[in-house]
Amino acid sequence: MSLRRIIKKLEVPHDGGTVPSRWINNDIRPIEKERRTWNFWAFHNLWVLTNTNISTYMVGSSMIALGLTWWQAIIAIIVGAIISASFIIFNSLPGAYYHLGFPVLNRYVWGMYGSSFVIYNRILLSLVWYSVQAWIGGRCVYVCLEAIWPNLEDRIPNHIHATGLTTATFMTYIIFSVISLPLIYIRPHKLKKLLWAGVVSIFVFFFVVLVWALATMEGFGSIITSRPAIQDRSTGWSICYAIISAIGGISAGILNQADYARFARRPRSAWYGQLAAAAPYSIISSVIGILVTAATQRRYGEPIWSLPDLMIAMMHDGGSRSRAAGFFAGVAMIISQWGINIPGNALSGGFDLAATFPTFINIRRGAYITALLSSVVNPWQLLATASTFLQVLSSYSVFLGPMIGLMISSYYVVNRQKIKVDDLYVGNRSSIYWYSYGVNWRAPVAWAMGVWPSMPGFVSAVNSGVTVSIGWTRLYYVSFLVGTTISALTFSALHYFFPAPCIKDYLLQAPPRRVVQAQFTAKWDGEEVTHYFDRPKEDQVAVEQFPRDV
Repeated sequence: MSLRRIIKKLEVPHDGGTVPSRWINNDIRPIEKERRTWNFWAFHNLWVLTNTNISTYMVGSSMIALGLTWWQAIIAIIVGAIISASFIIFNSLPGAYYHLGFPVLNRYVWGMYGSSFVIYNRILLSLVWYSVQAWIGGRCVYVCLEAIWPNLEDRIPNHIHATGLTTATFMTYIIFSVISLPLIYIRPHKLKKLLWAGVVSIFVFFFVVLVWALATMEGFGSIITSRPAIQDRSTGWSICYAIISAIGGISAGILNQADYARFARRPRSAWYGQLAAAAPYSIISSVIGILVTAATQRRYGEPIWSLPDLMIAMMHDGGSRSRAAGFFAGVAMIISQWGINIPGNALSGGFDLAATFPTFINIRRGAYITALLSSVVNPWQLLATASTFLQVLSSYSVFLGPMIGLMISSYYVVNRQKIKVDDLYVGNRSSIYWYSYGVNWRAPVAWAMGVWPSMPGFVSAVNSGVTVSIGWTRLYYVSFLVGTTISALTFSALHYFFPAPCIKDYLLQAPPRRVVQAQFTAKWDGEEVTHYFDRPKEDQVAVEQFPRDV
């Protein structure tokens, strides 16, 4: 078989649909009506799983391990959740109205070629988060096996001492990764049953764990009345650091929320679902982590911030009943990890890889590539201690915050919510989003302006050998808000003082945004399109009265 035929065989099949090219395939084109199946409950359940899971639990519990009191940690969680939910809603609406995913939307922000920078960063983030969640999932498998065969470490000899791991823990990580592979095959618009299963299992489990912790530990003990381990003027900044860590844990979801919002039946389905679930369940999950860690701290002699480790300690401290409870706890946690890791990380990586190599990769292939490459991240290092875990979360904010600021300011301020969708799939000068050689130079400039203030503190945080002044450290503590604000203002200012001629001309002649959105939806759904400028002047007013959710 010739090389040309082999390459042809590797191309994404289109089965009469969109012929794959450098800029489009069936998975990154606008979502047609038949695949827009996500209602309020689908978005509600997505965010229940995104925020009610083991990693969110660990965000709250790790704050206790670092020395904050229970009420200081709860304040940080509530503020972080409210800020996160606001950004989630704002950054999802372009996808909900135009049915476009994160990689394509960034073409009007960064340019046709410039968007690759953001996509590559998001692919890397998908690899990191998939590996982290898979490692946590492996710990859940470990809980199940430990319940069946106690003292698992003694039963399985350790042959990998040099890695800092044990053979048993690495084996359970591999088991979880393998049993996750069949679920990746499910198409995104058919994930609702998996979401429901994850929601039910994690809710029941969290409730039982909280009741167990409070009942068997006689409440919170001295934790409620004890003074914080941090008792100087830096307490406020420690709370700020905890807030940004809470935001950092969901910043990847904020960045690519359009990947899911584009499946909404109506924009309000996404809006209401996110509003009802994004903040409340994040607060509930993290507060449960805080309360359980506080309640069990005295019994085990230290705050056990990792939920699987707490279940293992419970089984070692009890008898056969504890092991039975531990087994079912492990099963519930495994289902929960599937619910967050498959749509949140595997498919996100699939979306981005499909946009980067649309001729050869679709969402399904990209998701499997994400899963297979994720192990190179060494997730066991990222979850070694509570301080390392929070440091990883907060470091994301340094780079993702400015990207989110660019997306929001570009859609609402620069483009006034009017997107010429057809031009997002044209890779030459005829596209109004071509800018300069396919790159909108204003975007990298604004992004760099948002990143640099946090860099000294970031370098000091990841390298203990580097010391910076307290001012830089505290600026790093609020990196997400600083980076988002500076990048958004800089990007808007650059477009105001140095406007892109094609964008400016299009916005001057384009009809109101609701008309633009309605015409676009009708065209890509294969319905009859009546153009705004083709109507008599007296009819144009009527055209503007489109329903809000089209």
